[in-house]
Amino acid sequence: MTRMTGSLARFVLWRLAGTIPLLLVISFLVFVLVQLAPGDAASALTGGRPTSTEALEALRAKYNLNEPLPVQYGLWLWDALHLDFGTSIQTRQPVVQAIAARLGLSLWLTAYATAIVLAFGIPLGIAAALNRGGRFDRTIVTLSVLGVSTPAFVSGLFLLYYLGFVLGWFPVFGAGRGALDRAWHLTLPAIALALTVMAIVVKITRAAVLEELERDYIGFARARGVSSRRIVLHYLLRNALVPVVTAASVILVAIMAGSIYVETTFALPGLGSLLVDAVRQRDIPLIQGATLAFSVFVVAVNLATDLIYALIDPRIRFAGAAR
Repeated sequence: MTRMTGSLARFVLWRLAGTIPLLLVISFLVFVLVQLAPGDAASALTGGRPTSTEALEALRAKYNLNEPLPVQYGLWLWDALHLDFGTSIQTRQPVVQAIAARLGLSLWLTAYATAIVLAFGIPLGIAAALNRGGRFDRTIVTLSVLGVSTPAFVSGLFLLYYLGFVLGWFPVFGAGRGALDRAWHLTLPAIALALTVMAIVVKITRAAVLEELERDYIGFARARGVSSRRIVLHYLLRNALVPVVTAASVILVAIMAGSIYVETTFALPGLGSLLVDAVRQRDIPLIQGATLAFSVFVVAVNLATDLIYALIDPRIRFAGAAR
């Protein structure tokens, strides 16, 4: 047990160390792409307002725009390491505060959509595999193809119009106040996000269960008279979930990326809509800070996925565990 705990600790430290150069590369690429975008960066910093030449030169000096690009990035990185990403051009609010004010809603929406995906996607995938070739299986596969082919903002518009405006079952705007009210307001956006990703989970789960059903241990369990319920819950499910967990990072990242469009569709004040507004207004400090926040989320999800994968499958051995 102690040996496994030490292996796990070394693995976590190794992965954390590996994320540092990755985040540096991402931050550099984002910084360069924003700086190389068409238009004068100093003019963008004024928010498009008429400004004198002297004022523009003062802005270039203040934000080190007269320095070579590597020097600009080094100065920006030094401030970023101290959690200083500058000030938003439009709101004059520190970027860290603007992100912190919007991040909670996006995480709420992502967690809600993920819960829907897991609660329905995995059972539907298992049920489809256990009824392979039947009407239920064909229906689920057809709906999965339809779900994968439908972007989240399209299903969001349909849900917003039909369940919100026509039937009036759900709120059509606002994020709600308090846990229950927020969950109620975010139900339609979460369903819109979950539909596309759920189709992927259903297909992966179905394929994994079908593969496991062909294994010898399933046949041996049936020969011993083990009930189908016990076979599914105690034998098949754990092994079949490994591919789903492997794809969990892709699933969560897809949900977080889809939240950008869904938040815009439902006019939700989340991190996705903040990034869209920043790009539209070319709010350079806010674009850099929000993009880096998304990158940190992706890296954290990948690390958590690796840990969960190892805990589910005891055959996994971390690098260096045998030493």
